[in-house]
Amino acid sequence: MTDHIGVEDFLKVDIRVGTIIRAEPFPEARKPAIKLWIDFGPELGEKKTSAQITAHYTPEDLPGRQVVAVTNFPPRQIGPFMSEVLVLGLSDPDGGIVLLGPDTPVENGERMH
Repeated sequence: MTDHIGVEDFLKVDIRVGTIIRAEPFPEARKPAIKLWIDFGPELGEKKTSAQITAHYTPEDLPGRQVVAVTNFPPRQIGPFMSEVLVLGLSDPDGGIVLLGPDTPVENGERMH
């Protein structure tokens, strides 16, 4: 059973869309990952993160793709790289991560509601 939360709790989580502008391999990561630089529009600007998404994506596939991310977690050090946002995804049957994103382009920085 899932624990219920109130609307107030949900509204504390800042989930926004951004466009990946750069992606690079992250060979120093413990698990296979890709470094991402994401444009969240004029209010938030560019943020970086790493994501364990190598089962379905290569760094060459990702620039220009819109993704959904939690943007108000504190920065987190991942090896030599500082992650500033948490990109959201879902597990496929084999445990590979599939990115979440809009099916129609929207403005970078749009907040989920």
